[in-house]
Amino acid sequence: MRTAALLCSAAGTLLLGTLTAVPDAETGTEAAETRGTALAAARARAAGIDFGPCPDAQDLPGSMRCGTVRVPLDYARPDGEQIRLTVSRALATRKDPGGTRREVRRQGALVHNPGGPGATGLYFPLIGLLPEWKRIAAAYDLVGYAPRGVSPSAPLSCKDPKQFFQGPSQAPTHPSEAYKRQRIAQAKAYARGCAERAGDALRHYHSLNNARDLDVVRAALGEERLTFLGSSYGTYFGALYATLFPSHVRRMVFDSVVDPRPGRLWYRNNLAQSAAFEGRWRDVKEWIARHHRVYGLGRTAREVQRGYERASARLAAEPAGGKVGPGQLQGAFLQAGYYDDQWPHRAHALSAYLRGDPGPLVEQAQQYPEAAAEAENTRAVYLAVECNDAPWPTDWRVWDRDNTRLARVAPFETWDNVWANLPCAYWPAPRQRPLDVGAGPGELPPTLILAAERDAATPYRGALELRDRLAGSVLVTERGAGAHGLAGGPNPCVNGHLEAYLLEGRLPGRRADCAPHAEPEPRAPAQPAARAERPAAPGGPGSAGRLR
Repeated sequence: MRTAALLCSAAGTLLLGTLTAVPDAETGTEAAETRGTALAAARARAAGIDFGPCPDAQDLPGSMRCGTVRVPLDYARPDGEQIRLTVSRALATRKDPGGTRREVRRQGALVHNPGGPGATGLYFPLIGLLPEWKRIAAAYDLVGYAPRGVSPSAPLSCKDPKQFFQGPSQAPTHPSEAYKRQRIAQAKAYARGCAERAGDALRHYHSLNNARDLDVVRAALGEERLTFLGSSYGTYFGALYATLFPSHVRRMVFDSVVDPRPGRLWYRNNLAQSAAFEGRWRDVKEWIARHHRVYGLGRTAREVQRGYERASARLAAEPAGGKVGPGQLQGAFLQAGYYDDQWPHRAHALSAYLRGDPGPLVEQAQQYPEAAAEAENTRAVYLAVECNDAPWPTDWRVWDRDNTRLARVAPFETWDNVWANLPCAYWPAPRQRPLDVGAGPGELPPTLILAAERDAATPYRGALELRDRLAGSVLVTERGAGAHGLAGGPNPCVNGHLEAYLLEGRLPGRRADCAPHAEPEPRAPAQPAARAERPAAPGGPGSAGRLR
C-alpha cells in the first residue's frame, strides 16, 4: 500500500487552475436548501411509508415489503417538482438466533446504502437471511432503498440501453493517439446525452442531495435518530449526513471508506484507485502462482501476467464467443480485485481459455443484453453524481499527462478508469462545492469505521482520513487483506466488532486490528465453472459503477 500511495501522490499533482466549478455560491441558496430539507422531512414524518408488495414481489420473500417516499428534486424549492424514492424493509425478527425463547429488544431501523454511486439498496433486507446477519436482523428492521436516479427512483438515463453493450471491446494499457481521440468523442457524446435526456433536472443528482434524501427517509420511517450502514461510496454521503445532521445520528458504520477530502473528489481519488489496483492485481497474480499445480498459469506473478497478456492478445484478434474481448477480460479480473472469493473462478476461466476452452471465460465475462438497462442506469447515476459533486479537469492534456505518467507503473486499471470518468471533463451541469466533512468532540455519537488494509477500490488512506475528521470514531482494520466491503463478510473478528457496536453501542479502543480472513481455496479446472458467486455483502460488486 505504501507504493500505491506514493504513486498516487506523484500522479495526482495537478494545476488547480485546470479545475473549474460553478459553486452553489449564494448563502441564500444554502439556507433555502436547509429549510427545504426540514420541511420535506416533516412532511415525510407525517405521511410515513405505506409498505406493500415490492415491484418484483414474485421473486422476493413475503417478509420484504416496499413503499415510496416523496422528496423534492430541488431542496431549495421544496414545493416544486417531487420525485419518489422506493424503500424496502424487512421487520426485525425479534427472535434470538441462538434458539432460545428470549425475545430480542427491537432497536429501530438499520438503513443501508451499498455505494456506487448508482447501486440499489432495495435487496439489502434479504441479507438478514444469512447466518452472519441473524443477530442484527433480530434487533433491527433492515431497510434499503434506491437513491435518486437509481431505478425505480426517478431513474436517469444518458443513452439508449440497446446501444449500451456494444460487443467485444479493447483495453489498451498504452493507447494510441487515434484511440484516445475516439474515446474523447464517445465521452463528449455521452455527456451530451445526459443533458438531452435529463434536462435541467440533471444538476440535482449529487451527493449533498443524497444526504438530504437520507434524512427524509429517516423521518418517513419514524426514526428520531438514524442508524446507518454505508458501504464504499455510501461512506461519503454518510459522512456528509453526519456533518449536516449530527444531532440526527444514533449509530453509523462506514464500511470501505472513500477519502472525503474536498480536494480529492473525485479526480484525484480515481488516480489513487488506479494506483491501488496495481497492488491488488499483484495479489491476485501471486495467489494464482501459488496454485500453479491447479491452474497451470505459472509459478510467479510475472508468468501469470504473461499468460494474461497472451489471452488478451488472442481475444483482440478473435473475441471469444464473438462477445468477449480484452475489455471484458480486464473487467472480469477487475471485479476479482474487489472480492477474493472470485479468484478461483477467474483463474479457472483464464486457464481453460489458454488451454483451448473459451466456455468458462465467455460465461463469466460476457455482457448480457437483458442487463443493459440496469447497467446503463447505473453508469448514468454514477457519472451524474461524481461529475456534479466537484470540479474536474476540463483540459484533456491534464488527464493525458497524469494518466500517462501513472500507467507507466500502474497499467492494469489506469486507462480503463479514465474512459469511465472522462465524460466529467465535458459535463454540461454546474458543479457543487464539496463540503469539508467533519465533527468535533461531542458533536456526533461515536461511529465505527471498517477498512481492509489493501482495499483498492477505496484505498486505506481514506479510512484514516475519516477517522481523524469524525471525533470519537474508531477504526477497525483487516490487516493484510484487500476485500471491498467487510460488514457481514468472512472475517469473524470484523463481524464481532460490527455486532458489538450495532447491538450494544460498544466500540473497541481508538483502533483495532483483525487478522486477515482465510484466502480462497483453489478450484480444479476439471470442475464446471460456477454460474453464481456468493451473495454480495454490502458494498460488493453490486456496488456498481467504477468504485465503489
